[in-house]
Amino acid sequence: MKKGKHPEYTKTKVTCACGAEFDMGSTKTGLRVEICSACHPFYTGVQKMVDSGGRVERFRRKYGKTAEGK
Repeated sequence: MKKGKHPEYTKTKVTCACGAEFDMGSTKTGLRVEICSACHPFYTGVQKMVDSGGRVERFRRKYGKTAEGK
């Protein structure tokens, strides 16, 4: 590889929103993630309901009027 072209690859600390911390290799430093293997439903077996911010209601308000008119 040519020198000076690629970013420096170092170990960095990754912090999850659940509070878990672990080290991994990356070109960035101090990464923050929303979900990790310690809190992901696939790995824990616990399903969490996440509020989607009213997306279904917004969709029904926006497109429901056209379905009623038919």
